[in-house]
Amino acid sequence: MINVIITGIGGRMGAAILRLACEDPDFAVVAGLEAKGHPLIGKGLDLIAGPAGPHATIRDDITPVIGSADVIIDFTGPDASERLFMVAAEHGKPIVVGTTGFSAEALTRMKTIRNGRAVIAPNMSVGVNVMFDLVSRAARALGEGYDVEIVELHHKWKKDAPSGTALKLRNTIAATNASRDWTDVSGRSGTWGERKSDEIGIFAVRGGDIVGEHTVFFAGLGERVEITHRAYSRDNFARGSLLAAKWIINQAPGIYDMQDVLGLTSPGPA
Repeated sequence: MINVIITGIGGRMGAAILRLACEDPDFAVVAGLEAKGHPLIGKGLDLIAGPAGPHATIRDDITPVIGSADVIIDFTGPDASERLFMVAAEHGKPIVVGTTGFSAEALTRMKTIRNGRAVIAPNMSVGVNVMFDLVSRAARALGEGYDVEIVELHHKWKKDAPSGTALKLRNTIAATNASRDWTDVSGRSGTWGERKSDEIGIFAVRGGDIVGEHTVFFAGLGERVEITHRAYSRDNFARGSLLAAKWIINQAPGIYDMQDVLGLTSPGPA
């Protein structure tokens, strides 16, 4: 049995992870976390998971319960996630982080923590991580003769743009063709002129309750290759985070991503 603490438990992702963890016989949810002042603090997890859910309490401080956890799953915000990462490392606990919007400086700080053990990924979906692999293969095979554009769609409540997944798609393409001096373009208007070959267009669409959609276009002369992933439920991300939690508890210290979890790269800390 894997004892798990779920943070951001009152959010859409936290609730989805809680529900699926309760259905998985490999997990026991020992606590849920929310921000200080949240109305759920002090309430039981059964308010979210239903009467058959765990009877653990929703807290605003992980310190009293972290000793009982085998792993932490976190979908909160960049500042809160970095603090949780540091606390988890201090206590020798692995953590799965699905938060997006980290600054380069924050990621660098986390990578320097000796005892840090984490899966940090902008998208926990198995399908999206297969998409990363497919996009890398396509970029390598198609080369400089194809223009690259990325379009992502999300719900109107999403706070960051472009999405972390779109940025990882961009970085995957750039790393595959590292000899090109890539320029990011997030909008075109007016007399823009001809498209330059080193541009990567990254466009964010926001509206309604769209869970998430990403398309990479490789546009050549006389043909176009499109690779698309559409998410219809947050359960995809929740299942991926639980898969990552099962995987990370058996790994050495280091920062990994979902490519490592799925065996799409040679396992090893970043």
